Amino acid sequence: MGDPAGCGPQITVRAWQDRHAHNLPPFFVIADPLLFDGKIPFEIIRDPHATQTTFDRALPILPLKLAEIDTLEAGAPRGAYAGAIIDSIEQAARLCLQGSAAGLVTNPISKAVLYQEGFTFPGHTEFLASLCQRSAEDTNLPVMMLVGGGLRVALATIHVPLLKVMDHLTADSLERTARIVATALHQDFGLDDARIAFTGLNPHAGESGTIGTEERDLINPVAERLRQSGINISDARPADTVFHESLNGGFDAVIAMTHDQGLIPVKTLDMWGGVNTTLGLPIVRTSPDHGTAYDAAKAGTCHPDSLIAAIKLAAELADNRARARG
Repeated sequence: MGDPAGCGPQITVRAWQDRHAHNLPPFFVIADPLLFDGKIPFEIIRDPHATQTTFDRALPILPLKLAEIDTLEAGAPRGAYAGAIIDSIEQAARLCLQGSAAGLVTNPISKAVLYQEGFTFPGHTEFLASLCQRSAEDTNLPVMMLVGGGLRVALATIHVPLLKVMDHLTADSLERTARIVATALHQDFGLDDARIAFTGLNPHAGESGTIGTEERDLINPVAERLRQSGINISDARPADTVFHESLNGGFDAVIAMTHDQGLIPVKTLDMWGGVNTTLGLPIVRTSPDHGTAYDAAKAGTCHPDSLIAAIKLAAELADNRARARG
């Protein structure tokens, strides 16, 4: 559902309305049906499998109750909605883990709204990792990858202040991220012997240690170990050119060291059609690569492109993963 005061309801409506034009696979939404009352035909379902027979004539809705929905205004977020937002995510993850749904597409949320009600996670990615945790010892954080504009960009650090990046960027974390990316490129994207690039952390990838030593002392030694284990990955490459190299076929994916370093090129190339996907989970998860867009929700001008792309990518990844399992 995402934040009901944000763009989620509007882009969900538009995605269903455009289902034939974009050849979308059947999907259902976990939400309060009143969000869609009078907007499009919908049917309440109790079993996700009913989506197959319902989808062509109406939007299937697995219902939950949204507090204070009678006073909801598009563009006006409220802490009262936090419980239902979290419930929607939890239900969706559970259905995917049970095999009742092939993949999870999350509409945008506002963490500020959830924090009012005691939410402790930095975002969707970390919350879903917790929900999918198999045991108390299963503490590997997943990897965020942005897909759009012809790029696949994974992030070595996610929601971390720049001044604290090096507290999180370690040899172990970099190696784990690269291995998750390599596995996902094969398992989820269907790429054999995928070519991966590390960006540098510093300008000009440190320029042989004259503008920083992180490339020489941290990133490149990790890359060498990964190559020795059979993963096709580069040493740190200058971030101002590596995305151009990838667009021209040099790499199948780029691993950026920081959040904005990776998101800026994707959003510049495809602001409305980019998709956020989470690698390293036992379920398929994608999301529009934008926020709640409260202003656009209030004005009624939300673009569905990124949600449509996220639904299509989730179906593609689920199909590839099923084939990889045999």
